[in-house]
Amino acid sequence: MDSLFIYILVPVAIFSFIALFTLFAVYAERKIAGFVQDRLGPMETGKYGLLQTIADILKLLQKELITPAAADRILFAIAPIVIFVAVFIGFSVVPWASDFMPSNVNTGLFFLMAVVSIDAIGILMAGWGSNNKYSLLGSIRAISQMISYELPVGLTLISAVMITQTLNLNDIALGQGILSTQDIYFLGFWKVNDVGGLLAWNIFQAPHLLISYLIFFIATLAECNRAPFDIPEAESELIGGFHTEYGGIRFAFIFLAEYAMMFLVAMLGVVIFLGGWNTPLPNIGIVRLADWTTGLYWGIFWTLIKSLIIVAIQIWIRWTLPRFRADQLMTLCWKILIPVAFICMAISGIWRIMVMI
Repeated sequence: MDSLFIYILVPVAIFSFIALFTLFAVYAERKIAGFVQDRLGPMETGKYGLLQTIADILKLLQKELITPAAADRILFAIAPIVIFVAVFIGFSVVPWASDFMPSNVNTGLFFLMAVVSIDAIGILMAGWGSNNKYSLLGSIRAISQMISYELPVGLTLISAVMITQTLNLNDIALGQGILSTQDIYFLGFWKVNDVGGLLAWNIFQAPHLLISYLIFFIATLAECNRAPFDIPEAESELIGGFHTEYGGIRFAFIFLAEYAMMFLVAMLGVVIFLGGWNTPLPNIGIVRLADWTTGLYWGIFWTLIKSLIIVAIQIWIRWTLPRFRADQLMTLCWKILIPVAFICMAISGIWRIMVMI
């Protein structure tokens, strides 16, 4: 009975977090957009517009579910569920703190990349099932973009895995802090197990991983269909892209999936490259900042703070950079990001051999 309770509680807790995060992120995005464009953003519904997003969600939940007459009803109905569930399952293997994760899987990183890629199938189902030329074109754009940019994402993750020697996300995070049972070297030569903090993060253990993380960040923007890679949803050309025909709770699920994906890739980047749940504060002599800010609740706090900062940067970029053309999008992927990611992967191999020697 206890196990059954946990199996129910964990998914409910993750879904509740995604819903609350989406409410927060949409409000933050509107306010950041207002700041960038020298305006106020939402101000009327609630104090400082705090209730605007809640009002929008309540409106979506009350809307009638309308299916276009010429649509494929089955594909049209299940596509939003496939899109959301693919992203939702990805949270099952990501650690929030030391040994605090829904499922501690030795091949967690591989599982996450495999299950999240199902998202592309849901998007294709949504575009095809809508029987709308704008939706179909948007879904085709999304598929080509997501498949292309999964390559640099995969290569950058392989670069990190070659350094860490594990696919277990909890072990990867554990190896970047004072709780690590293995030796940690800043830039490959200064042992920092007792110091911890920033110096123990993977991007400082092997500095070429900083380039890998920048590639990862750019490529995951494209994976999330976020600006400047939002040509699958280009309002000026496609009205809304693959979700043009959706409304009500079906659109809400697609909306939830987009923001959940933003947080998931931010959290994954934090775990792989930016220390995971480990504190950024180092031990300096008798001032044991790393020791004082390590533990279950501190781990959850650092994971949230780091991930939310990355999400804020994603939002900031959306309202700063113009949209790429399709040819620019593919040129960036195939001629720049993938070759540089291959170089980083080669450096990881050389770096690992040098460390072993």
